[in-house]
Parts: sequence; structure tokens; C-alpha cells
Amino acid sequence: MNVKQAAKRLSPEQREAEIVRGAVGFFAEFGFEGQTRELATRLGITQPLLYRYFPTKDALVERVYEEVFLRRWNPFWEELIVDRAKPLNQRLREFYRDYSRVILTYEWVRLFMFAGLKGLDFNTRYLELLRQRVFRLIIGELRREFNSPSIDEMPISTMEVEAVWGLHAAIFYLGVRKFIYDMAVNDIDRVVEMELDVFINGVSAVLSK
Repeated sequence: MNVKQAAKRLSPEQREAEIVRGAVGFFAEFGFEGQTRELATRLGITQPLLYRYFPTKDALVERVYEEVFLRRWNPFWEELIVDRAKPLNQRLREFYRDYSRVILTYEWVRLFMFAGLKGLDFNTRYLELLRQRVFRLIIGELRREFNSPSIDEMPISTMEVEAVWGLHAAIFYLGVRKFIYDMAVNDIDRVVEMELDVFINGVSAVLSK
């Protein structure tokens, strides 16, 4: 049986999923300059067949964004951050441990970097999502922990946002070292916990200003 015969046996849903999986790996390896003709060859399908599912490259790229950055987002993270039945330190450890395992992957890190270099709006959209659905919650819980005014009573300050950005940047950079610079990063879980300890021990100084 040749490739084209095998391809016909896939349902439309299976074929679309196969294309998306292939596109995620392809763009992570070559960046968004990679051509759909080359992607189709790697998948063992024709370019017209690929375009039957995704009429433009932009449509395929948007689907890759949804697959990697939105579908891997876990709504439970937001519930965890505000679950006051647990100490804040424990909540943050559980969140960042799980979150880092999602973002510190070959595909996530490289697609995020390539999107920025290409000038796509992946980064802007995702970081705004992060800011609204995570940063705001963390800052609110930190204020409560340190008996500071609530967000409703006092707007979030630039320095508070920068403090949380700094923590996320430090964690993301572990993935840059591993998947961009090809440097060994040992025991990521422990490094993430160390970064969190540094953050928590220093954040009270920011909240007190």
C-alpha cells in the first residue's frame, strides 16, 4: 500500500489532527518561515490536500497557536491559585510545578521564540492571557498574605507586575537554555522551586512600598 492509499483511510478529523501535529513539530523545528510544501512532503500528503483543511498558511499557523498555547492551558490553575484551603506557598508551588511542565517543552519554547522573531502576535496574546488570568490572581493572593490593600482598594502597581514577570521570565529561560542554546538543565523541578523561594522571600519588600 502506498502513502496516498494509506492517507485515504483517515477520517477528516484524523487527517486534520495529523496535519496539526505535524505542523506543530515542523514549525518548532524550522520556524514559521517553513513552507507548507515541505510540511506536506513530511506528512506524506499533497499540498492541495493540506490546503483543503487549511486554506492558507496563516490559518494553519493560527491553529498551531490554539493547539499549543490555548489547548494546553489548564483552567484548574486559576482555581488552584485562589484555593485558600491551602497555604499560599503550597498553592504557588503546585501551580508553577505543573505550569513549568507544560511550557518547558521543545515545541512550546521554540514556537514562542519563533513567533516573536517572526513578528506574530502569539506572544502578545498569550502574555495578556497570562497577565489577566494568572498574574492578577497571584498579586491579589500575595496582598492578602501580606495584609496589603486588595486590588479593589488599590490598583496593581507596575512593580508588582514586574516582580511576577521576573519569576516567569526566570522559569521560561530554563527552556531557552535547553531548547534554544542546547545547554543541559538538570532537575528543572528543583530549579523552579528555588526561583519561587527567591520570589516569595523578596516579594514582601515590593508589597510594602
